Amino acid sequence: MPTTTWWIGFNALVLFLLALDLGVFNRKAHAVSVKEALGWSVVWISLAVSFGLWIGHEMGRQSMLEFYAGYLVEQALSVDNLFVFILIFGYFRIPAELQHRVLFWGILGALLMRGAMIGAGAVLIAQFHWVIYIFGAFLVITGIRMAMGGNEEIEPEANPVIRLVRRVIPITTRFHGEHFFVRESLTPGGAVRLMATPLFVVLVLVETTDVVFAVDSIPAIFGVTRNPFLVYTSNVFAILGLRSMYFVLANVITKFHLLKYGLSVVLVFVGVKMLVSEIRPIGIGVSLGVVAVVLVSSVLLSLVIPPKERS
Repeated sequence: MPTTTWWIGFNALVLFLLALDLGVFNRKAHAVSVKEALGWSVVWISLAVSFGLWIGHEMGRQSMLEFYAGYLVEQALSVDNLFVFILIFGYFRIPAELQHRVLFWGILGALLMRGAMIGAGAVLIAQFHWVIYIFGAFLVITGIRMAMGGNEEIEPEANPVIRLVRRVIPITTRFHGEHFFVRESLTPGGAVRLMATPLFVVLVLVETTDVVFAVDSIPAIFGVTRNPFLVYTSNVFAILGLRSMYFVLANVITKFHLLKYGLSVVLVFVGVKMLVSEIRPIGIGVSLGVVAVVLVSSVLLSLVIPPKERS
């Protein structure tokens, strides 16, 4: 079973990797090329695979498969985040060289919020086992709504958190390099005061949208494993690789028009798995296989079947 030392050691490893990322490899703002992003994607995936093997050595094959299944589910559901990131960056015309910085701090905030939500979920399930059925029903409904829903437009300015930010602190009309805050006057010759830059507004949007997506993804991972350590670590590794995945898929992700149906099937499957867990448990090997086949099939079919033209 995971010990306190494991928790401390894992979080120390994550902080070290993040410090190495921002402090050494990405100290200067630059546009991330596809080649560079592919390299980092390989690094993060390799780390996740290696950690899963370590889990297998320390906790057994069952735990290893649960970790991999949780990691795969979270990676798949993170695709929705990528769609939203593309829309947000395009809406605010974020320069390519600044996108990495926003995603870095956005993901760091996401790790903290996900940790708190996972902790709360684990306590709820431990104290009130029937919560697992609520999670299951929620995932089934969410999956059906995802499949039936259209491609709704995202309106960043309609986000209530953004409206709150504008009330609390003034926002500049132009970027100031990598800075989230600057000191300048609202009017020529006026008093100098602290102001947020548009980059901070985008960071707030990235954080709030991640919370929304976490409401789906965290119950889904609890449907794969009830072990809080496996839920947390698989979630963290998926989020760490999300940034590089964005730069790899940014230009092609819109071609996977059938992927949302694959994601909806995954959500419904995991939800049903939770609902029938006490009656007819579904093995982790079956779960991992179903998720992998559904996702790969939806991607391949997207490439073979052209999208319907809008009338």
